[in-house]
Amino acid sequence: MTELFVDVNDLHKQYRDTVAVAGVSFQLRPGEILGLLGPNGAGKTTILRAIAGVIPPTAGTLHVAGANTVTDPVRAKQHLAYVPDDPQLFDALTVWEHLEFIAATYGVKEFEDKAETLMAEFELSTQRDTLASELSRGMKQKTAICCAYLHSPKVVLLDEPMTGLDPRGIRTLKSSIARLASDGAAFIVSSHLLALIEDLCTSLLIVHHGKRLYFGAAPQAREAFDGMDADATLEDVFFRATGDDVSDVSSVSSTGNPS
Repeated sequence: MTELFVDVNDLHKQYRDTVAVAGVSFQLRPGEILGLLGPNGAGKTTILRAIAGVIPPTAGTLHVAGANTVTDPVRAKQHLAYVPDDPQLFDALTVWEHLEFIAATYGVKEFEDKAETLMAEFELSTQRDTLASELSRGMKQKTAICCAYLHSPKVVLLDEPMTGLDPRGIRTLKSSIARLASDGAAFIVSSHLLALIEDLCTSLLIVHHGKRLYFGAAPQAREAFDGMDADATLEDVFFRATGDDVSDVSSVSSTGNPS
């Protein structure tokens, strides 16, 4: 059986009286690209932060490459990279110094060639010695992505990764995700750009009000909800899934069975 790179089992997260995630489960295997979809406030960022070990779950278990994110957080994070929707860089460090810092943190030996290659791929070479405080929003995003890729993580979490990127940057990021997935890495991409998700992702996780509405292969998503045409777009599926008329399908799998 193929190793699970991400295994989320009955995740719950509650902030005082607010339930952010209520019993979400899913798995991710090597080479898969999971599109995480849902309206604002659906619980997407909370799911990513819990997997990344930034916040602890209220209940449930999360494993990254076999390591429990709560009881074995260091080993879990060794296999993980997380780029939040607004990456916070160190203002006093240059682009190159960020890569040096990540290499030291993750014990990446002889990182220089890979770092140079990443900077060239994301058109950062001319900003090599530029302080983070002087970078544009898009350049900061590219720097965070390069840092995420540097230690060759098994799992990459991207929360609205296209924010601030120009069309060339978006194309570069898409190409890099496809390439690294073909090499065996697993991705979770949370984005409101449905065309991007439809074009890139192999599987989907749709959440709403903290609950899972659909998890399974992307091509089968339209089959999980009654009344969807064979030629329905992902946008059609999204609005059908998250509309008020789907209260009777609070959670379905790729086979359409309640779970």
